[in-house]
Amino acid sequence: MKAILMLEDGKSFAAEAESAIAGSIGEVILNTAVVGYQQMLTDPANAGKILVLTYPLIGNYGCAPKFNESNKVWLSGLVIKEESRIYSNWQAKEGFGDFVKRNSLPAISKVDTRTLAVHLRQKGSLLGVISTSSFESKELLNKIAAFRNKEKASILDKISTAKKIELGKKNKKKQSIAVLDIGITRSLIAQLEKLGFPLTLLPYNTRPQEILRLKPKGLVVSNGPEEDIALAAVVDNLGALLGKMPILGISTGHQLLARCLGAKVTKMKLGHRGVNYPLHNPASYKGEITVQNHSWVVDADSLARIKGVKITGYNLNDRTVEEIELRKLKVLGVQYLPVSPGMEEVHPVFKRFLKIITKE
Repeated sequence: MKAILMLEDGKSFAAEAESAIAGSIGEVILNTAVVGYQQMLTDPANAGKILVLTYPLIGNYGCAPKFNESNKVWLSGLVIKEESRIYSNWQAKEGFGDFVKRNSLPAISKVDTRTLAVHLRQKGSLLGVISTSSFESKELLNKIAAFRNKEKASILDKISTAKKIELGKKNKKKQSIAVLDIGITRSLIAQLEKLGFPLTLLPYNTRPQEILRLKPKGLVVSNGPEEDIALAAVVDNLGALLGKMPILGISTGHQLLARCLGAKVTKMKLGHRGVNYPLHNPASYKGEITVQNHSWVVDADSLARIKGVKITGYNLNDRTVEEIELRKLKVLGVQYLPVSPGMEEVHPVFKRFLKIITKE
């Protein structure tokens, strides 16, 4: 079935679709990773986006439930060059196409993703619409304009846990680590569980008084969508917790921490989405390759005006802020995603946070 991807600047791309798509709209984002397609599709941070996978062949190792980062696909649409006709992986339970159909994800293929990637890198962030029913530019652009002007509603209540959930083995001798769920992924929960503390997963809008009542050893503010209107209330809640417990902010959680400290966040031209972004720690000559999935960054100049805040990590490509630390308040924030280095190991960021909370 013929399909089209129309961008808000009037640029369009011919495509094919397996099923009818009336008009799926969202911000068009790129991810340059070679693997991890299932994780990207189920990452709540990508909710409402149209994801373009720049690697030309998708689905060659299939899909399996164990690789889901949440309980559903959150994307508005998916754009790929080609789907692999076969898959080979001893862990796979189904093909990529079957996974996409089962989750009712509007997806198109046969797109010139190389040209699309170059166009977005030149123009910056753009809204787009996927359609199989209409190919008229004016009609599709009107749909995009109406979407842009539409009042945005929060989706955090759908993404975040609806109630408090206790995870891990209960230990009377150990306080729990509280996790404010903005859209946390299962892989990050798995790493936190390896720290040896019980976890208490909390709804995104949990009041500071309720968190303090739990007397947690520390608080982790998770990754998740960056532009949700409900995040302003989360910033206010976090401000009441500063200095009262160690806090670790991850990706969006890092941005929220910076905002409650008084810093600004700004939207990038295109964003960082992939698995090979270089990080530099100015205190050493060591570098690190990181996984990233964000469109916003904390403004370095606004951080410089906040007493006690130290920038402990920069992106080597564009000098954007990747890590902040405020030792007096026991605050640590990382813009990148601290994924496991493999073999079920815990990322060094969580080990640093563990040292902070065990000094309490």
